[in-house]
Amino acid sequence: MTTKIDFIYLSEQDMIRAGVTDMPACVDTMEEMFGLLYRGDYRMAGPNNDSHGAMITFPEHSPFPDMPKPTADRRMMAMPAYLGGNFRTSGCKWYGSNIANREKGLPRSILMFTLNDADSGAPLAYMSANLLSAYRTGAIPGVGARHLARKDSRVIGLLGPGVMGKTTVAAFMAACPQVDTIKIKGRGQRSLDSFITWVEQTYPQITTIRIVDSLEEVVRDSDLVTYCSTGEVGDPSTYPLVRREWVKPGAFLAMPAPCSIDAGMEQDDIRKVVDNTGLYEAWFEELPKPAHNHVPLVGVRFMDMIAEGSLQAGQVEDIGKIVAGDAPGRLNDEEIILMSVGGMPVEDLAWGTVVYRKAVELGIGVKLNLWDEPVLR
Repeated sequence: MTTKIDFIYLSEQDMIRAGVTDMPACVDTMEEMFGLLYRGDYRMAGPNNDSHGAMITFPEHSPFPDMPKPTADRRMMAMPAYLGGNFRTSGCKWYGSNIANREKGLPRSILMFTLNDADSGAPLAYMSANLLSAYRTGAIPGVGARHLARKDSRVIGLLGPGVMGKTTVAAFMAACPQVDTIKIKGRGQRSLDSFITWVEQTYPQITTIRIVDSLEEVVRDSDLVTYCSTGEVGDPSTYPLVRREWVKPGAFLAMPAPCSIDAGMEQDDIRKVVDNTGLYEAWFEELPKPAHNHVPLVGVRFMDMIAEGSLQAGQVEDIGKIVAGDAPGRLNDEEIILMSVGGMPVEDLAWGTVVYRKAVELGIGVKLNLWDEPVLR
């Protein structure tokens, strides 16, 4: 036995060379991960092992002038996980976010991921995680679309043509190759132009790209709908809304970003799916009520509805159960299905493990030495 521990550092360019942007493979990996979640072969943080992570919060007023302020979308969070099956790894994503980063030419979020041996805890890799996180987030709506969208879906309605919008569209395209039309709503011409150029270069089969001015136009007549915009959290009346009257029969809606729904969308005939019920239950336990005021995802609204008595807990379905074949996928061509995408560290862990193994296979990355022999043992 040796006490020597080496690990590899993977820059963003290393991650690209190792396949982090391979969306069809990422969708397959997320589907495999959901099967393990359903069987319980995983762990995350918190007393129910389903917590999103541990977040540092900052006060509005502090006696320490250099302490960060609670500005828009400022988050610092550790997101640990273990995943079994063919992965058998553990790891933790460090999430630093501040919307003011954009004024410095930086991404809103700057992310790193540490991958560890699940037995010893020794590091295997320290990797750039912005692309890792973006692709695993986008892949979840792709898994949902694979099982819950109509097979003849042709029209995507997208709010927010940024990074999350691009990866979600990429996953929709992997799941629904007949798509030929995208309607987009964005805040600025620069992001719209960037998105359109990306679509034209990446998906020549998309023949119609239309910029729209309202949420209604995003949703109406769309087979696949996703809201991928960022914004202030606190008042659900300001979150992007979905009205029942806008939604086409048979539509699949996947929401990885702030979203509110009207009373029509809350009705029992709208099928409600989440990526992991335990994640939302953990949020609900951790947050002041109503919880949707603090986490703007529509799945958290489902938890508030259960607490109010307007929704039965059994009416919220896990995509993992559907993936495993223990619950049906789409029931008919008219069914409207609304899926909440919360984001979990097991997703980063699953895709990070796959990318790491490919990097090792291809000899990508910088080898770093932790020690030959530990000073303390």
